[in-house]
Formats: sequence, structure tokens, C-alpha cells
Amino acid sequence: MTDSPKRASFLSSFLATLTLAGAGAIGAYVAFIRPWHLRWGATEEEAKRPLLGDSLIENAKLQATHAISIHAPPEAIWPWLVQMGQGRGGFYSYEWIERLLGLYPSNANHIIPSLQELHAADAVPLAPDGVGLPVDIVVPNRTIVMHADAPIQARIAVMQAGYYRRVTWTFHLEPIDATNTRLIERWRADWEPTFANTLVIRALLEPGAFIMERRMLLGIKARAERAWAMREWTNGQ
Repeated sequence: MTDSPKRASFLSSFLATLTLAGAGAIGAYVAFIRPWHLRWGATEEEAKRPLLGDSLIENAKLQATHAISIHAPPEAIWPWLVQMGQGRGGFYSYEWIERLLGLYPSNANHIIPSLQELHAADAVPLAPDGVGLPVDIVVPNRTIVMHADAPIQARIAVMQAGYYRRVTWTFHLEPIDATNTRLIERWRADWEPTFANTLVIRALLEPGAFIMERRMLLGIKARAERAWAMREWTNGQ
């Protein structure tokens, strides 16, 4: 019987410590980690700069801008962007995570000639069932903007059918010089402002998208630089 007060005191102290640790972790994420991953690789100017397609969502609740330098000109990077998509060239990210999500990834390590046409009103497939993001803007060797703006047709997680969601996903190539390019990737989103929607997007979608998009940019960089290096080596022979 004498152990009960001690046990209760220990449990109370443990829960208080756990609560403080959790609050500290959340505070650190909001103050430091989230601002970092929302603009990973991007300069302050790149993160704030308006990009083609931004106006499609005027009052976005979320904007993430990521960027990477690639030792290749825009025309050597463009083919890797054009062929992206489920069942196409893939998204050059973590295949094991995509499999866990029920997808069937196949990330191409070469340029696929038959997938080098992309036009406004096409769609980039995101899933095996054909669900994809409509392409709104294509500026060859420079910019691709995908844009979805429609009510949700069926329940997705906590997002009820009929809720609206608006998304743009932009890839922009900015030449640095004759053989180097900045690839800037941005996504903007707006959604039905319910607590559940906001919680899922902030707590799950934001960090999850960053993990996949960071790996995607690194994958594009590796493929484009390898192909460009081979071309330079061949031309030098």
C-alpha cells in the first residue's frame, strides 16, 4: 500500500516530463525544422520570387520552395522532367516508400524518347489507377506547372467528399551559365479550412512531401549530370 503514492508520483512526473519533451519537440519543429524544409536548397530570393503558375492559387495556405544546382544546361535536364509520372519515367525518389503507399514505381535511369512530349491539358499520372495532376503550363526547357482545382470526389483520409483542394506543382529551370542550372521546385496548396484537414496537411503531408521531393531533386541532379558528363566526354573524344 505504501508503494501506491510513490508509484502515482513517479507516473505523474513521467507524464509531465513526456509532455514537456513533446512540447519541446513540437516547438523545435515549428521554429527551426519546418522553415528549413519548406525552403530546402533555395535562397531567400528564390523562395520569395514569384514563379509562373503562382497566380493560379492567389491565397495559398502553404508554399514550399526547394532548389538544387545541376551541372548541366536546361535542355539536358528538361527530358527528365517531361517524362516524370507513374508508369512513365517515375519520380526519381524512394521506391520503397512508394511501394508502401501502394504504388508501382519504376524510376528510369535513361531518357525515354517516346515520353518527350508534354503539353498543357495533359496529365502527369500519380497513381496506377490513372489519377494525376493536369498540366496547365509548359514552356519548353524552362517551366512546367501542374494544377488541380476541383472538389474531392471521395473521402481521402479525413478530407470529406465535396471538400475543395487546390494544388500547383511547378518545376522551373534557371540557367546560371552555359553549363550550370538551378532547378527550382515549388508546390502551393489551399484547402477546406477544417481543423482535421489542416492537421493532416501540416503534420503529415508537409514533411512527407519534403522527404520525397528532396530525394527526387537529388535523383534528377544525379541522372542529368551523369548523362551530360557522358555527352561532354563523348564530344571531347
